[in-house]
Amino acid sequence: MANSNEIYIPAEKFRFTNRNDLQHDSKFSTKPVSYFQGAFRRFSKNKGAVVGGIVICFLVIFALLGPLFTPYTPAEYDQMYAYVSPRLNLFYESGLDFWDGYKVVENSYSLFLKDRALAQETGREIIKRNEYEVSEDGSTYTYRYDTYFGVGFGKYKTISPEEFLDIQRYQNETGRQVLYPTVMVSKRPTVEKNKYDANIYYVMVNPNGSKITPKLDLNGNIIPNYWKYEADSPSPLIPEYNSLRIEGEDGIWENGKQYYYAYGRKIDGGIEVRAEYYEYYIYEHTQKAKYDYDDVTEPLFIFGTTNTGKDILACLSYGARFSFIFATVVAVTNFIVGVIWGSIAGYFGGKIDLAMERFTEILGAVPSMIIISLLKYHMGPSPHAHMLVLFIAFFATGWIGMAGRTRMQFYRFKNQEYVLAARTLGARDARIMFKHIFPNGLGTIVTSFALAIPSMIYSETSLSYLEIINLEAGSITSVGTLIAQGKDAIVNHASYVALFPCLFLTLMMLSFNLFGNGLRDAFNPSLRGSED
Repeated sequence: MANSNEIYIPAEKFRFTNRNDLQHDSKFSTKPVSYFQGAFRRFSKNKGAVVGGIVICFLVIFALLGPLFTPYTPAEYDQMYAYVSPRLNLFYESGLDFWDGYKVVENSYSLFLKDRALAQETGREIIKRNEYEVSEDGSTYTYRYDTYFGVGFGKYKTISPEEFLDIQRYQNETGRQVLYPTVMVSKRPTVEKNKYDANIYYVMVNPNGSKITPKLDLNGNIIPNYWKYEADSPSPLIPEYNSLRIEGEDGIWENGKQYYYAYGRKIDGGIEVRAEYYEYYIYEHTQKAKYDYDDVTEPLFIFGTTNTGKDILACLSYGARFSFIFATVVAVTNFIVGVIWGSIAGYFGGKIDLAMERFTEILGAVPSMIIISLLKYHMGPSPHAHMLVLFIAFFATGWIGMAGRTRMQFYRFKNQEYVLAARTLGARDARIMFKHIFPNGLGTIVTSFALAIPSMIYSETSLSYLEIINLEAGSITSVGTLIAQGKDAIVNHASYVALFPCLFLTLMMLSFNLFGNGLRDAFNPSLRGSED
């Protein structure tokens, strides 16, 4: 009886095979992929990491090339242009209410008339499109105010007789008016805070009051209060003037006598003038360029200015450059020391590891703030000394974390079969450590290195923000210092002072986190080929 588990196949089902039917192993159609090629492919598939890398490249390019887009440096400042709003010529010339150098203000009737008077005298659009809103009780006027032209004349300026003549020559050659008629001393405000204000050129309703209000004629126009002198018998206090005059002034006739407006007043030490600061700024910078009139430097601050009149774009780009260079140098130093220390401790283990670990525990227990305080006390308050203080403080304990991660990776891989095989074949300890073990732990180690850079920048920014470290010197500045200045600027309706450095710091931290995680996944050998 046949076994029920047996399968019966008829003999006619069998036949001899041909040589062509034999199956052989085929050659691989793809080329072999190296370790780093595979890592790059895996990294490229991580969209978040790629975006993070692109943003980091953009921030680095901004730090390197940002100073090329501004003629200023962090060492330059101009108190007259404190808290100037950001301006791009593209938006300003198109008339858009965005990034145009204007800011929304709410002023009293007196200040509103003062801005209107400045616009009437200079022909500037101080109040954008001459549009404003009045509150229901009529006490507040709201409008967009030009922070560049709105500076007006500032205080009365004293210049040398040579400069007075030079400005006249400049005006005649360029057609740009810098000097405007001055006001007789006896007709100026008497209140201390207003008596030197060169923007007050008009007849006042209350010249002795704390609020200076312009007097209007029957047509609602400002009434000028310029200093007039007889053409035939000029006062010895008035210097000779043969340059541009305000529109309509070609000799003024009153009661049969010809008068002229005075464009300066001789005083001890020079000549007192009313110089419109916007044009005077251009004159000064053109003078530095040896009167290259084709290359006129007008005041333009793309990111605005700080409370001291420093260009935020220059400060942020120089500060970002310093932060990247400083953080990279510290991170590379910590990486080298930490990898060497951790690999020795993790590979040899035993008493060597025990002694090295106790040393790092003792060193790591010392607070960084104590190190910084002691070094500051020893090295002094100069910004360059504070840079060295930061480097020593970050290096003193910064490599310990890298050493711990490297040690952990060596403990993880040192007893693997490929390590035992390499040791059996006679490989030296250094070759085993850095040829076989280290590359397998590279994912975690590289991630730690990538995240160490933003960590250093964030720590340096925090210390600068808290004013524990001072990095403000010449062309050296810090992102943290800008953020600290922005804290006070918000109260003065200049939030852009804090906006741009905070945006830089936020983008940097997010991008480095995404980029570091992508590197970890790409370099970790345990993931190699898992997505192919």
